[in-house]
Amino acid sequence: MPSNLHPNLTPVAGSELKLSTTHEIDEIYARLHKTFESGVTRPLAYRRTQLLQVGRMLQDNHTLFEDALLADLNKPRIETTVAEVAHLVTSVVNAIDNLEEWAAPTPCPTKETWRSAWGATVHKEPKGVVLVISPWNAPLVLTVNPLIGAIAAGCPVVLKPSELVPTFCELISRLIPQYLDPAAYAVIKGAIPETTHALSLRWAHIFYVGNSRVGRIVATAAGRHLTPVTLELGGKSPVVIAEDIGEAEMDVVARRVWHAKLQNAGQICVAPDYALVPRSKMARFVEGLKKAHREFFPDAQKNHPLTGEIPLGNIINRTHHARLVDLLRRTKGKVVFGGETHEEKSVAPTIVTDVSVDDVLMEAEIFGPILPIIPVEDVDGAIQILNSKDNVPLVIYLFTNQEDLKHKFLERTRSGQLVLNDMIIQLVVHEMPFSGQGESGYGSWFGKATFDVFTHFRGTVNIPFSEEKGLEGRYRPYTEDKYEAACAPARVKMS
Repeated sequence: MPSNLHPNLTPVAGSELKLSTTHEIDEIYARLHKTFESGVTRPLAYRRTQLLQVGRMLQDNHTLFEDALLADLNKPRIETTVAEVAHLVTSVVNAIDNLEEWAAPTPCPTKETWRSAWGATVHKEPKGVVLVISPWNAPLVLTVNPLIGAIAAGCPVVLKPSELVPTFCELISRLIPQYLDPAAYAVIKGAIPETTHALSLRWAHIFYVGNSRVGRIVATAAGRHLTPVTLELGGKSPVVIAEDIGEAEMDVVARRVWHAKLQNAGQICVAPDYALVPRSKMARFVEGLKKAHREFFPDAQKNHPLTGEIPLGNIINRTHHARLVDLLRRTKGKVVFGGETHEEKSVAPTIVTDVSVDDVLMEAEIFGPILPIIPVEDVDGAIQILNSKDNVPLVIYLFTNQEDLKHKFLERTRSGQLVLNDMIIQLVVHEMPFSGQGESGYGSWFGKATFDVFTHFRGTVNIPFSEEKGLEGRYRPYTEDKYEAACAPARVKMS
């Protein structure tokens, strides 16, 4: 356990986490529904105040959040700051700056003059009380980011952070009622039984981030009430390196890939899962990865990365650690770098070459610091492998200087997102919706898209009584003239 923690933070072991009771969950559920029915969360001024409080919570407790993730995950402070705290503060500012525009009614103009006076308008209304279930791997950003969108939309929110990060879970459960209106926002602490009970209730929307196995459980539970669901599930996101990448560029490519792979010890949903590399480029790519590792860990010779002296991040628990160890034991590929494990909590950054498409490393998302490299003849061979898989990746990372290859990948592959010439940088683009496809999830979020997730787009029309003459043709008795007039739109000339 790290010793340099803030005095106001006490690390919590999983067995020490006090879970919410069924009665407490039901009481929270009833309280938040009463709040929503009162209309208190609807005014933009209220939403803006709560968003400001989220920002203050993040800034006031910046160090505490770093400490919590250090205690639970051994996550380096800079990773927590860059990927979680700073990202969220920017998201808060973005939501506040755009709230009025996002929430404004949108008129629906028409070119059909006969109904131009109807005033068709889409109103942005909060869906109701929503449930956010977040994972352990990036617990702060994946808990608070949906919260920001739900607050902006005017929805009361119940947060269910992962019990696998107990220090963070205790911290966020203490801070939410301290900074936000407890009548509208609450945290439940729970494992499988408590989450199962929460899922048995009727929510206006369920937002889940995690793996596809639990995602299916969430979707099934939501289906009993026909509750809309957003699922962000991750998957095996590939790196594809094109033949045009030059000698000098390969060092940059390798540096960017290795940096992304080592974030939180490979335990992020957008981590590069494997690489598809032309045979002619594979040795140079591996050389670049090793060079990047030496740059990232300059003291690796005297302080082994697994001792904890070099910040890498822990594997979350023994089960996941054993799974990674088993993958390394069973792979038919060649471990050319790393491969060491330590005390059921760490796996060394590992490169495995000459991996086949049916290798054990390709069966499921790795979620650890292991990078398999599959040799291909060319980009077309990479596309063939991508399209042979049933599961659509969350992201495809393509490295190329050729514009035509970008269009080829857009036209011939599927993924939640396509990122060119960098890694995980798409997470800072608030203006672009983030979503999976198929096995990697469904439903877009980030920025306005998160506001939209928790918003019901309620259409209204208002037909003036003065329009009655123009509507006479709809009334009985039906005559031949009325029939001919009704047929006119169906006979319009199309070009």
